[in-house]
Amino acid sequence: MVVHTVTFAQRLREVFELLETDLRIQLVFTVAPHAFGNGLTEFLQGLGIATVPWEEALRAEFDLALAAGSRGVHELRTPVVRISHGAGQIKLLTDVSTLAPGERRSPGMLSRQHLMHEGRLVPAAIVYAHDRDLKELGLSCPEALAVAHVAGDPCVDRITAGRPRRASYRRALGIEDGQRLVVVTSTWGPTSTFERIDSLLPQLLSQLPRDLYRVAMLVHPNVFAGHGTRQVRAWLSCCQSRGIAVVPPEADWQGPLIAADWIIGDHGSLTAYGTLTDAVMLLTAAWRREVSDGSPAALLSAVAPVVSPGYSLAEQLEYAAQLHRPGQYDHVAAALSSAPGQFHRRMRSIVYSMLGLGEPARPPFVAPPPPPPSLTRWEISVGSGTML
Repeated sequence: MVVHTVTFAQRLREVFELLETDLRIQLVFTVAPHAFGNGLTEFLQGLGIATVPWEEALRAEFDLALAAGSRGVHELRTPVVRISHGAGQIKLLTDVSTLAPGERRSPGMLSRQHLMHEGRLVPAAIVYAHDRDLKELGLSCPEALAVAHVAGDPCVDRITAGRPRRASYRRALGIEDGQRLVVVTSTWGPTSTFERIDSLLPQLLSQLPRDLYRVAMLVHPNVFAGHGTRQVRAWLSCCQSRGIAVVPPEADWQGPLIAADWIIGDHGSLTAYGTLTDAVMLLTAAWRREVSDGSPAALLSAVAPVVSPGYSLAEQLEYAAQLHRPGQYDHVAAALSSAPGQFHRRMRSIVYSMLGLGEPARPPFVAPPPPPPSLTRWEISVGSGTML
């Protein structure tokens, strides 16, 4: 298991939990170099996972390697399986310096730059969430079509399994009768909600009465890894001192998302996954040029209302709720996976086939998200000396 970041580790967990109880298989984890790798070793240790040094992993020979990132995997001496790590192929390739004149700017995991190395296709298998990814792959890197598979999205399947438990998630979070939950989601990068949090904070801090609204912030782990956990906590300490929960990067985010009455977000994966819930959606900022046409984020940006900094946030939430209709975002949710409910079965089949092993004679179990802790656990400010 080649792990680059906390985000990638969270997605790979959906795969290694399918394999780890099989007595025929030994899982070995290594941390590959990455700019957003801060906090990853601690995250893995929290799961009880020991790692081998990256340099040792490069020298050793394994039967198979699984990765959600591309950096350095071409150096491995083993077949590599690449899996997607977000909600659809949303973000376009950021490093355009390697593009030839007129070459398409594809999403990262559909681009030649992320799949090829010195003219060689690196992955022995590539796992995508949706059939439309294969169409784009045929345009951007046709050499990869022969090893591409569509398995669906594990987060889609888990959120769907957890939706009937929404009431229990709200109780676990401490949402009382008459209170409603606002979840603010942010990806990373210059056009993310977090990078513009200074314009949203005054509304969150002063315009949502605590007795009526509870607020939780789900910030991408790359934000914590890039800026440093202490710095991010310090920047957001004013939120926590006013009763806004800042969910730590290692926490399971699916329960709070399912429990939300409103989701305010950007073009990140969590906002897109929010369309699977009953929440009313609102968007922040202008980031349309950053996302791929036809992606869940692009579809959502065409229909969801946008937060206006100059107006009462409470009034905007209520107005958006009045406009909301059941099934309003079904077409966005459908763009997340073309194999709903099938990721774990299909993914297990791919891995066992590549290992040359028969699958266990039992279906894989897809557990709903675990009950989250109370929001009060994450509403404590940095100044109190208590860790998130």
